Amino acid sequence: MASMDEHILKAAKEIVVKFIECGRLSPSGFAETFQSIYKTVDETVKARVSLPDKAREPASPGTGQKAPAGKR
Repeated sequence: MASMDEHILKAAKEIVVKFIECGRLSPSGFAETFQSIYKTVDETVKARVSLPDKAREPASPGTGQKAPAGKR
């Protein structure tokens, strides 16, 4: 589980850094925003891990996800 927590931490950090780079967040707001983003990523990942195998299958084509582009 520690590895998953590390991945969650890194993902949350990258999201906050991108927000700062894009100008959507000032560095002074890092702490509050990081906590919020970390909690959201953590809850999302752990909810997904606890789902039964059937619920983890990718969505069928035509359900809003784009199909991979083919060669032209």
